[in-house]
Amino acid sequence: MNNNILTKKIQEFINSNLKSDLTKLILKGSPFENISIQEIAEQILAKSKCEKKLPTWFSCKNIYYPNKLNIEQTSSEVTAKYKSNLVSGNSIIDITGGFGVDALYFSQKVNFVTHCEINNELSQIVSHNLEQLNVTNIKTQINDGIEFLKKSKEKYDWIYTDPSRRNDAKGKVFLLEDCLPNIPENLDILFKKTDNILIKVSPILDITSAINEIKFIKEIHCISVKNEVKELLFILEKNYYQSIKIQTINFTKKGEQVFSFQYNEDISASFSEPKKYLFEPNSAILKAGGFSQISQQLKIDKLHKHSHLYTSNKLIDFPGRCFEIIHEISYDKKLLKKLIPSKKANITTRNFPETVDQIRKKTGIKDGGNQYLFFTTNFKSDYIVLICKKI
Repeated sequence: MNNNILTKKIQEFINSNLKSDLTKLILKGSPFENISIQEIAEQILAKSKCEKKLPTWFSCKNIYYPNKLNIEQTSSEVTAKYKSNLVSGNSIIDITGGFGVDALYFSQKVNFVTHCEINNELSQIVSHNLEQLNVTNIKTQINDGIEFLKKSKEKYDWIYTDPSRRNDAKGKVFLLEDCLPNIPENLDILFKKTDNILIKVSPILDITSAINEIKFIKEIHCISVKNEVKELLFILEKNYYQSIKIQTINFTKKGEQVFSFQYNEDISASFSEPKKYLFEPNSAILKAGGFSQISQQLKIDKLHKHSHLYTSNKLIDFPGRCFEIIHEISYDKKLLKKLIPSKKANITTRNFPETVDQIRKKTGIKDGGNQYLFFTTNFKSDYIVLICKKI
């Protein structure tokens, strides 16, 4: 951590160059003797990434930023605030502290927060930034979180961890045991120090695999922001053996879309031909797998077991996108060209043998316009195209 970065002139230079071309800036070299242009560029890049993701840090004076990877890996303020509402009590320890965004939001709900970070420089950066943000109830520890817990005599109301995927873990689908710290391996140690554990993991983790790996799961939260899945959260409670609640939330410009259900419920969806309206669940629901539950709870029909599109004659408040169906046709290129004279439409495929690119190549339909085409399969296993307008 180079404290020269925090001097007034260098901070002014950083702030005045947030929109500058970094390549050109680096070629000019550093205008200061005590700091390299590479260090300045790193601060500029990291800070610019925080403008929307971490506005509290971005708008605060004299914040010191770590490298861009730390910023990319940290929670956004939107998701950190959501997590903070899941915990309560007197104390929480974050055993994989990172840039400290989650810890700051926990500090608004819990009296005492311990922030463990094994990286010496990153821990120093967090300590400095907490002073600038006037946060006094977070204690930072330069330590491996698991090792710190083993030596600690304290018992915490909550333990929070955001394990990182090991570099040698192969494939897109991974297990919790592929992460550091290895939560399944250390679960008994964690439950000696708390009765409640909150785990944040990457959205590419397979939920069923995680359920098979760890015990005492009480709740699973799937968080999306603007229809992109950002985090999976697992709440563990010591000696909990009952059914698992799955909560999905999608943060949109218009508000929050919330849908919850019980994992592994014995529920069947109802099926029908396309009706007046078409509903497409948001990404959090699709990730969580509540396909039959959404049909039953909202009293809407599914087009096909594997299509994950729903229909009804009644327009409802739906956690996802809503469309009015204008035409339903079989997959016919000539008919499509006739019904889409502008040759522009937004295309989605669900349970369909061709990709969007393949369809565009065959039909000549370009992206854009106000029409939405859904290429899918109905419950009779026929390939159909639904021409819709968005509501």
